[in-house]
Amino acid sequence: MIPPKPPSRPDRVSLWRYMQLFRQDILSAQPARLYRAWMAEFRTPFFRSYLMNQPELVKTVLKDRPEDFPKSDRVSEGLRPLLGNSVFLTNGETWKRQRRIIDPAFEGGRLRETFPAMWEASEAAAARLPEGLVEIEEQTSHAAADVIFRTLFSIPIEDELASAVFHEFRAYQRSQPILNLAAFVPLPRWMPRLFRRDTKASAVRIRALIAKLVDQRAQQIAQGTAPDDLATKIMTTHDPETGATFSPEEMVDQVAIFFLAGHETSASALAWALYLMALYPEWQEKVAAEATSLTDCDFAVMSKLPVTRDVFRETLRLYPPVPMMVREAACPEKFRDREVPQGSQLVLSPWHLHRHERLWERSDEFDPGRWQTENGKTCGRDAYIPFSAGARVCTGAGFAMVEGPLILARLLRDARVSCVEGRAPVPVAHLTVRAKDGIWLHIGKR
Repeated sequence: MIPPKPPSRPDRVSLWRYMQLFRQDILSAQPARLYRAWMAEFRTPFFRSYLMNQPELVKTVLKDRPEDFPKSDRVSEGLRPLLGNSVFLTNGETWKRQRRIIDPAFEGGRLRETFPAMWEASEAAAARLPEGLVEIEEQTSHAAADVIFRTLFSIPIEDELASAVFHEFRAYQRSQPILNLAAFVPLPRWMPRLFRRDTKASAVRIRALIAKLVDQRAQQIAQGTAPDDLATKIMTTHDPETGATFSPEEMVDQVAIFFLAGHETSASALAWALYLMALYPEWQEKVAAEATSLTDCDFAVMSKLPVTRDVFRETLRLYPPVPMMVREAACPEKFRDREVPQGSQLVLSPWHLHRHERLWERSDEFDPGRWQTENGKTCGRDAYIPFSAGARVCTGAGFAMVEGPLILARLLRDARVSCVEGRAPVPVAHLTVRAKDGIWLHIGKR
């Protein structure tokens, strides 16, 4: 049994048809040959882009020479109204300064410090989980948002402001793909950017709500009453080179991306993990057996969930929340004896790399056991980038690898999930890899 995979388009289609398919879904707009190609070139009258699957090329772009391949400005076209000048979109000295302030909040023992908040969110998610026929993406979105609010601002999602932000994000996520056509069609700087009215209005409302949270925290910091959480840590960290802290506006940008990256991606991965557990009940029982160790809020319990961790890693392989990343060639390059002009778009696709038929054994099959094999270990090093890699690796990668397995195990400790006949989910790329009509499961008590 193979987990759901989007259909591929015919090998040759007109540019107009490609643009139509792309608007509907990035994944099914691509040809099947990309699951075998080391490198593929796309040429149109407007742009030239290269998809790179060869591990050596991915390593060159992400790890060896990241400054020669900055994040493409075109990716930011669709996300700028919400994310402003956040660390997700910036390059060069601005990005380095932002990382110098942000990174200390996620270093060393911070995971242990945030674990109680994650534990409380997992308990709340288990208590909220209904029985019967359930659309599980809604549940995992709620759980992941709760983790963000508790770890960032020390408030549960039931808080009025937190709840308002969450519901606005729900409206935003379906209206804005992470890559739109602007990522590939270069528009002159003077041309006005046209965003859907509801997308733009939603972004304005989200940023206003986040600004309230930031303002409240700034007042608490000034009064000496602020809790020691991620928001306080980031807002009080001085850039070691300039001594400056984030301005309120910059902090709104950063909170927006923490929420988007930390909530959207975790929600996507958790929903697919629960679906895969319904599809493969033998693995579900292994996770449930491990979950019996979740009795006390103690970070050491994570060492008792090795199978759950492998299940979550395998979910991230098959359904990487961010399916594609775009970089730009800052100077002319030559890859695989092919000239790559300056300004070309370089597409790194976790979706295709993680399912590459020449790298992974049984590339489309769900097998958490593969991570203990030689092939799994090799590909895990060379062909697995759910959190990107190199200098721009996701700041919250370690955070996600605790949160995901913890909530998955906690939910399956008490609940049993099973598939709904005739309702197999179809993966599509919105802001993250979601299901076209949601993921529907039957949920019962253990």
